[in-house]
Amino acid sequence: MITPRHAVALCSAAAALLSAHSVLNAFLLRRPDADPATVTERVSVMVPARDEASTIGSCLTAVLASAGVPDLEVLVLDDASSDATAALARAAAAGDPRVTVLHGTGLPAGWLGKPHALHQLRSRATGSVLVTLDADVRLAPDGLAAACGLLRRHRLSLVSPYPRQVAITPAERLVQPLLQWSWLTLLPLRLAERSGRPSLAAANGQLTVLDAHALDAAGGFEAVRADVLDDVALLRAVKASGGRGVVVDGTSLATCRMYDGWPQVRDGYAKSLWSIAPSAPRSAALAATCAALWLLPPAAALAGSRAGALGYLAAVAGRVVAARRTGGRLWPDPFAHPASIAVLVHLIASSHRRSRRGDLLWRGRSVVLAAAAGRSRS
Repeated sequence: MITPRHAVALCSAAAALLSAHSVLNAFLLRRPDADPATVTERVSVMVPARDEASTIGSCLTAVLASAGVPDLEVLVLDDASSDATAALARAAAAGDPRVTVLHGTGLPAGWLGKPHALHQLRSRATGSVLVTLDADVRLAPDGLAAACGLLRRHRLSLVSPYPRQVAITPAERLVQPLLQWSWLTLLPLRLAERSGRPSLAAANGQLTVLDAHALDAAGGFEAVRADVLDDVALLRAVKASGGRGVVVDGTSLATCRMYDGWPQVRDGYAKSLWSIAPSAPRSAALAATCAALWLLPPAAALAGSRAGALGYLAAVAGRVVAARRTGGRLWPDPFAHPASIAVLVHLIASSHRRSRRGDLLWRGRSVVLAAAAGRSRS
């Protein structure tokens, strides 16, 4: 029989082992060259934009300032925006012949918005290297060349350079660092790079670099038309078709402020967390595992458990490693790890509950209904 004391010890040991794994991953993480070579291929940067008036201008300005990419094509798709996204994109381009601003067609049944926007962009892209870029991402001057270099130097089909995540408000600082920490802690990077197993896939759609032929062989963006986590699904599709890909270090290549404050954090994670564990049992299991590994030890530590204190400190150490490797805050945010996990558990439960009600919207479009329609058409 496992006693509460034994449970605390086991969970603390597991937390320590996972933090040790994050140290290994921080060492193995593919990193860009400090002085990237000039890209000799045509590069197509594809920017899907829906109601991005506040971000599209600075995004394009950064892209057009990219060094080391002499043959650059920039395609922006205005996806039925209700604001001045298209006009501001044209203003930022200032007549630059490298930029084309497109207007999206209506959203077909069975498609989610972003995959459909990328599908339309792919139909116009002519580069042998394709880059998908969210409008809230800001590339460094050599970020594009370095990202393309990672793709070709390691003979990969897809790389996902993880931008440095900008987190300002308390809600952002609690939740956003869990993104990098999660894959550094849980994903065996070298195995994930070689393996075609769907469970060994992590990607970030904020910035993705693909070989054009590999994308087409995987079925293009139509292969992920109904996937809420289209970035991870795209990597899985590429691997299933014989390609190789992995998340890589994009800390010095780009920055992204994904959400601004609690309402955006809440709604942003609500739209996607349910798809990681769609059923109630799986959602409950995910939340329970997080609570056991990273809430039980610190709770026990407050009651005087030395094992619990060690488990808590091990988790903090893992957060520090992740922050150091990905440009996050080293102090004091890692010490609030239990609070971060508690918020994550709440978000998992909220996402599942809202998905069951079918009222999840993102940028004015239904997420759950579109995903269900897409699965039924598969």
